[in-house]
Amino acid sequence: QVQLVESGGGLVQPGGSLRLSCVVSGTIFSIFTMAWYRQVPGKERELVASINSGAGANYLESVQGRFTITKNNAKNTVYLQMNNLKPEDTAVYYCHAKRDPLQYWGPGTQVTVSS
Repeated sequence: QVQLVESGGGLVQPGGSLRLSCVVSGTIFSIFTMAWYRQVPGKERELVASINSGAGANYLESVQGRFTITKNNAKNTVYLQMNNLKPEDTAVYYCHAKRDPLQYWGPGTQVTVSS
């Protein structure tokens, strides 16, 4: 059974940093495209960053230069380093694994940016 478990969310002041982690079990982690999505109430879930099996990364324009997605295949873990956080980054962040036709989601972790 494939499981994704996020951690690292929390409350941070504007300008602060957080690092999210997502541990994947039950599958061959290295062949999946991994991604972080976020969602706020009343809005659609949006793609924040993704990293493919070759470590090529893509970012939502509004987080470019502030967020960095990386992965460690030996630890079956994908990370999202978030710097210079803004109140508009407040959301539930979800880890996502995809290799067509398969895809999996984590339960999410709350990130709140507030003074």
